[in-house]
Amino acid sequence: MSSQNLPISDPPSSTGGNAWSSAISATPALRAFISRLTESTRRAFTRRRPWYELVDRTAFSKPESLTDATSRIRKNYNYFRVNYITLLSAVLAFSLLSHPFSLLTIVSLISAWLFLYIFRAPDQPVVIGGRTFSDREILGILIILTVFVVFLTSVGSLLMSATLIGLGIICVHGAFRDPEDLFLDDQEISGTGLFSSFGGAATTAAVADVMARV
Repeated sequence: MSSQNLPISDPPSSTGGNAWSSAISATPALRAFISRLTESTRRAFTRRRPWYELVDRTAFSKPESLTDATSRIRKNYNYFRVNYITLLSAVLAFSLLSHPFSLLTIVSLISAWLFLYIFRAPDQPVVIGGRTFSDREILGILIILTVFVVFLTSVGSLLMSATLIGLGIICVHGAFRDPEDLFLDDQEISGTGLFSSFGGAATTAAVADVMARV
């Protein structure tokens, strides 16, 4: 009985494989970014103040004037910076979780920036419909898409309103919380940016990578 060799054909390649290859090739850079961001966040949280100091009712009093309120906000911000950022992030997270469509839109937009531009390997082209897109074209498309999502959909108004609510809570707390019992060293006073405690090295690396592609 003679045996016959059956023809074996390779499975057809698909665009999905190219997408996965792009994601895998971007993984080392993404892991490095996440590692730096995690380390920066961990260092920042070591400067977080005890929450009982934030809500100490005995330390609240009405400011004497607008100048006094402004001074209190500045001092409390320097002292409770990490707590304030955590509070603002919680307000934003609650707002997005309350609106699943906006959350999905934001996650999709961020993923597009990460995997199609920031962490995509330079030698890995983006091919859509048989057409290869350059870095400048991808950047232009992402910018237009971001402007559309932020300014022409409800996502932008949701983020803006949540940010204003969070900043309002921070300003009211900072104005009425008497900072006389708070002590800061020179290193803490030198930090001025709202997010200066978070992601310094990670953000710098990401921005440098983006600028190198432009």
